Amino acid sequence: MSNFDAVRDALPSLWQGIVVTLELTIGGALLAFVLALTLGITARVRNLAARGSARVMIEFFRGTSLLVQIFWLFYVLPLLGYKLDPLFCGILALGLNYGAYGAEVVRGALNAVPRAQFEAAVALNFSAWQRMRRVLFPQAWALMLPSLTNLLVHLLKGTAVASYITLHDLTYEIGDLRKTTSDTLFSFGVGLAIYFVLGYLLTLGMNLLETRAKTKLGRGASLKDVLSLAPEDTKVAS
Repeated sequence: MSNFDAVRDALPSLWQGIVVTLELTIGGALLAFVLALTLGITARVRNLAARGSARVMIEFFRGTSLLVQIFWLFYVLPLLGYKLDPLFCGILALGLNYGAYGAEVVRGALNAVPRAQFEAAVALNFSAWQRMRRVLFPQAWALMLPSLTNLLVHLLKGTAVASYITLHDLTYEIGDLRKTTSDTLFSFGVGLAIYFVLGYLLTLGMNLLETRAKTKLGRGASLKDVLSLAPEDTKVAS
């Protein structure tokens, strides 16, 4: 049996591995985004206890290994009487770890919004919620998207650790393909190609969000304008 015949036979398993990887990526990203917003905003409040608690969570999950965290959730918690579903365990570990990194992105983006914007919102008698929703966050959102894109791609690659907790994700299925073909170079080459395609598609989606966010702020041409550029519009005058 050739390597390509083995890939053809393994397509159902590879597809199931891709589905599990995407479930981990999407679930982990949603949890990470909620945590990033919560911790990033809380890390800026005046209340010392709230700000300190947020900082402790951020530094703990940023400063410890994702692999160790997922081992703790899956292998150690059952010893304490708490057994988690493998998929939920993977999503939770990814969300906590990348949520901590995302919190610093959110905090930094909010701090980068000019102080004058905040002062203008106060002068207009906006409440704290109105200041965040209508003035600070829309500007910070455009600033944080490039970094969030990087984190999302890292999260996709981080899903590979789920293969250590019995989940048949893409990495696990690539390992099975290697056993079938006995060709490490070919099998992991297939894995690299699939991860690249998935990461590229995620990047394209996030780039569209970034374009839309900047357009709403009047910082660039709209996506429609960019796509409708005629060839003569793009020529450089000689």
